[in-house]
Amino acid sequence: MSRKPRSLKRSLILQPLLFQFVTVFLLFSIVLIFATRMNNGAVFVDDIIPGVIAGSIERAEAGRLMVRNTPELAKLRADAPGLWFIAEDNIGRTVTYGRVPQEYANFAGALHRLLNVQIRDRSPPYRLSAVIRSENSRAGTLTILAHGKFTLLSFLILAASNAASIVIIVLLGVTSMIVTPWIVNRSLAGVNRIAEEAQHIQIDRRGWRLREAQVPAEILPLVRAVNHVLDRLDEGYERQRRFIASAAHELRTPIAILSLKIDSAAEASTRALGSDLERLATLAEQLLDFQRLDAVGMRGDVDLVTLVKHVAAELAPLLIATDRTIEVVIDAAWPIQGDVGAIERVVTNLVQNAIDHGGSRVVVRVLGAAFEVEDDGPGIPSDERERVFEPFHRLRPRSAGSGLGLHLVHQVIERHGGRVAIFDALSGGTVVRVESLPR
Repeated sequence: MSRKPRSLKRSLILQPLLFQFVTVFLLFSIVLIFATRMNNGAVFVDDIIPGVIAGSIERAEAGRLMVRNTPELAKLRADAPGLWFIAEDNIGRTVTYGRVPQEYANFAGALHRLLNVQIRDRSPPYRLSAVIRSENSRAGTLTILAHGKFTLLSFLILAASNAASIVIIVLLGVTSMIVTPWIVNRSLAGVNRIAEEAQHIQIDRRGWRLREAQVPAEILPLVRAVNHVLDRLDEGYERQRRFIASAAHELRTPIAILSLKIDSAAEASTRALGSDLERLATLAEQLLDFQRLDAVGMRGDVDLVTLVKHVAAELAPLLIATDRTIEVVIDAAWPIQGDVGAIERVVTNLVQNAIDHGGSRVVVRVLGAAFEVEDDGPGIPSDERERVFEPFHRLRPRSAGSGLGLHLVHQVIERHGGRVAIFDALSGGTVVRVESLPR
């Protein structure tokens, strides 16, 4: 079982994303470890204390502040027996709780001018460590200076760093998942275009090349290599085409001379060579047809009725000479668009194929924008109906045909956008139908 090819887009998107996430995680881990070691043991007053204190302060008569012993305050005092604080409103009215150190006595009346401050004491027992916060309460906006429950700096750093790192990683991840695929898709747009252009490379569309515009520098050598290969293939095809055309033209003259000599020969055995010479002439014409394939194009209206009658008239002497008959049947007549000469060669090849491999009666039937050639011969087996369109393929090794007629028919009709199909005839022979021609 062949392995599924690796996706270049997946490698360019997932691997950088994984690298970014790992890098950010390691960076924050290193910063966190470094900060924790540098500040290990540092003590701060817990930031939750001012909020608990604000919830316990109310207004008394004359607007003065008073402390109500709430369950939250009682729990805070149990956790921090040395709790003390000063609370002050916006006009300087204050209320104190606990044993406020003398060093903070002068803060009363000016506390409301301060905003969020952390005060650290130099050494244990950290009795002067305090926090100043502005809090909203039932008594209005209060500025609270408090001392009580402590927390270590390392824990604060850990919590803050983890929260910040999570936010940053999430934002980085979302941004990278959106931006990275966009960048990769835009960078590979030229590669996708090349893949689409490569699908249009056909044997009958020579001169087609992959465009180098907007191609990444890493892919450009591959594109140029493919174009060089196409150049060499076109050159080889052109040499082959010229050789076939030259050989076919050179064969025409000796074939014509031999034909005259055979027709005028007195010996019956010599005249019997006429059928073999006819096969050789047909092969030369079919080789020239290969050269003409490149010229097949939409040239104008084609009258199928006139064309079929002309081919039948041209080939009638050949059929009469071999005790065969040809009949033209017009079921419907519609003009089609195409190359008159190419369509005429198609009809000629189909009739000749019916003569070589069919029976004694050939019928050419025009069906609107389609036509078919029927014979009463032995027929074509169903498993051979695709292979007969291959060049030089023969149903029987010693058959009279060259093996090129049906291949040329298929090539011409395919260039016209039509289709060739083979069916069993009611008489037991074969019907070759050309359909789907452009109108």
